[in-house]
Amino acid sequence: MPAKIKPTGSQITKLIIHFVVFIIGSAAMLYLYDPNHGKGKWAYPWPAWTVAAWALCFIGHYCIVFTSSEDKGYDEYRRQQDKPLN
Repeated sequence: MPAKIKPTGSQITKLIIHFVVFIIGSAAMLYLYDPNHGKGKWAYPWPAWTVAAWALCFIGHYCIVFTSSEDKGYDEYRRQQDKPLN
């Protein structure tokens, strides 16, 4: 089984920054959303799509940082990639 890659401090810092910006941005969008703007009319909940898509991106970022494992064939791939075609 491939070994798990330990995340670096830089990767964790970037993940934390991503999380903080996600929380602030989501809170701002949800705060600015006014369902009663149309004076009793139905208002489309636009922030839900943005927050959901951004949450999926954050989950993907988390998975990349904490669940990555080394690829044993990567060195061979790089060797073949650098090899001339002639």
